[in-house]
Amino acid sequence: MAGFGSFEGRTAVVTGGASGIGLAIARRLRAEGMNVVIADIDPVALEAAAAEIGALAVRTDVSRIAEVEALAEAVLTAHGSVDLVCNNAGVGPAGRLADLTLADWKWMLEVNLWGVIHGLHVFLPLLKANPRGGWVVNTASMGGLSPVEGLGAYVTAKYGVAGLTETLALELASDGAKVGATLLCPGPIRTNIGRSMRHRQGEAAPGGLADVDVSTMAHYRNAIPWRPPEDAAEAVVRALRQGALYAITHPEQRDRIERRMGALLAAFEQE
Repeated sequence: MAGFGSFEGRTAVVTGGASGIGLAIARRLRAEGMNVVIADIDPVALEAAAAEIGALAVRTDVSRIAEVEALAEAVLTAHGSVDLVCNNAGVGPAGRLADLTLADWKWMLEVNLWGVIHGLHVFLPLLKANPRGGWVVNTASMGGLSPVEGLGAYVTAKYGVAGLTETLALELASDGAKVGATLLCPGPIRTNIGRSMRHRQGEAAPGGLADVDVSTMAHYRNAIPWRPPEDAAEAVVRALRQGALYAITHPEQRDRIERRMGALLAAFEQE
């Protein structure tokens, strides 16, 4: 599919837009001339971010379908249509699979996978109804393309986001829709995702998830460059202009993907 086209005067929605990658994407889209609506669960950070970049703020918990529906209503009331939806909100505590409770799984999947599903369910019909067409950008992770020890619940959700987005792109192309899809797979980006547990509410019993400085984990400790959120925003804009399915921030991690795919290909050759 051809790229997104002109940004000027069109409308974008960015979830998780109060900080980190979401805010960087929102800031960059504003610089490209778009009307931007940012959604986030943190009302204080949300209002500050919106004031900084001149965006509309809509407090939203993406794990709740009613709140995503309210977000869409706010977007249509303010701007009349939507052209770009960035399903970016996510959480990232660590925990070994054997230590996770069902409540841990439920929370992680509700935000990181169901948040994207809710965004797609609500906004895809609006994008298809837009005569100019539109685009969906779903934030996965390099952890959505190959596993990371200690991040099993996160990886499970992000693999789901990857499969969802790749299938969406196939179906949109098959339908001849004027809507495209991009999968954002950031490597190590300096964000607040290591403090996600502050957003977990209503949990009486401790689980197996905990905030962690990911840079101290063995997988991330050596050699991999940590980049600013602006690099992820640049990858998104580049993918939109090119009409690309994948937006990658860390080409240095190609060998990680080659190892996984090589093991898969080798399995096909076994007798």
